[in-house]
Amino acid sequence: MIDLNGKVAIVTGSARGLGKGIALKLAELNAHVVVSDLNEEGTSSTAQEINDSGKSAEPFVANVAESASAKRLVEETVQKHGKLDIVVNNAGINKDSMLHKMEESAWQQVIDVNLTGVYNVMQPASIQMREQQAGRIINISSASWLGNVGQANYSAAKAGVVGLTKTASRELGKKNVTVNAICPGFIETDMTRAVPENVWDLMVSKISMGRAGKPEDVANCIAFLSSDQAEYITGEVINVGGGMVL
Repeated sequence: MIDLNGKVAIVTGSARGLGKGIALKLAELNAHVVVSDLNEEGTSSTAQEINDSGKSAEPFVANVAESASAKRLVEETVQKHGKLDIVVNNAGINKDSMLHKMEESAWQQVIDVNLTGVYNVMQPASIQMREQQAGRIINISSASWLGNVGQANYSAAKAGVVGLTKTASRELGKKNVTVNAICPGFIETDMTRAVPENVWDLMVSKISMGRAGKPEDVANCIAFLSSDQAEYITGEVINVGGGMVL
């Protein structure tokens, strides 16, 4: 059984949806979770839910698209707890549009959060993990990194996350720090449940297992990659999509 007792984890974008599911799972496995998001109310709510369950968490409002805010997230966590064992870069947004209709602002905002935001957290985290010669970094990419109609900005950012993951894994491997990426498929969250029924049915029809994924499906993979059992796995891109990408 995986036990993350004594581990300190940061999960970005964890006020709701997939990120919240990840935070809940790591806390369930006894990690202390820093619940981070731009949504102050949701951040506090998720942390409170974890603490009410008898596990350990704290809220931290941060905007990963701003380097100073991301750096503060990492540095204040280390200052308070003396270390940083696990980072899950989950924060992300989407502003979908066909390429010929896409506005520059939609391109830039998605790149700023989904790609630069990952770098902004990884950079100070890598400094700490190099010093302590241990750590786990798990970046949330997407099945869309392979390309998806109407998501030029999102796909480009998520492909960038894969490249960043592989480069960091090469740089940090000798310091006993693993860096991996997870590519969720079609996961059932408040955001995906808001799509029209015909779109939902179309997406599910592409999945071998015949159902949308749940946040726990992704969280279970992250729990494994966060554990000592995964100490020799790095630089990998793992699809968690029920066979949507084969």
